[in-house]
Amino acid sequence: MSDTSKKTIVLFSGDLDKVLAAFVIANGAAAMGDDVTIFFTFWGLNVLRRPEKVAVRGKNTLQRAFAGMMPRGADKLAMSKMNFGGAGPRLMKKMMRDHNVSSISDFIDMAKEQDIKFIACTMSMDVMGIAREELIDGLEFAGVATYLGEADESNVNLFI
Repeated sequence: MSDTSKKTIVLFSGDLDKVLAAFVIANGAAAMGDDVTIFFTFWGLNVLRRPEKVAVRGKNTLQRAFAGMMPRGADKLAMSKMNFGGAGPRLMKKMMRDHNVSSISDFIDMAKEQDIKFIACTMSMDVMGIAREELIDGLEFAGVATYLGEADESNVNLFI
């Protein structure tokens, strides 16, 4: 049975604009008193990466290559449209500042303050070669069954 005060979001995208939308919705729902869970999978895991390089043992060549090509953290995300070789995110961030919109990093901090649950998909982590120590603190690690359990109890489920 769904709970009208529970929301879940699957964050599949690692695009700045889509991540921004997910965090605006999540923080808005939490501010309204809802329990919110964000399930980070595939490219969405890049939001959770630490900005600094973390040495991890045991990665194979393909996993190291993936890690080198993916953005490290919320401040390095590209745009889904109008990326313009990296100029798009800079322009978007300027527009956000000009209109007093918080940064993705600030939205992450707000989400943590509001006890929004962050679940990192362990299967996606394995496939993409992302180790737990490469991700920010305060996460839960689980698979799709855990997300589906959360979604079953929710009245709103979004895929971004």
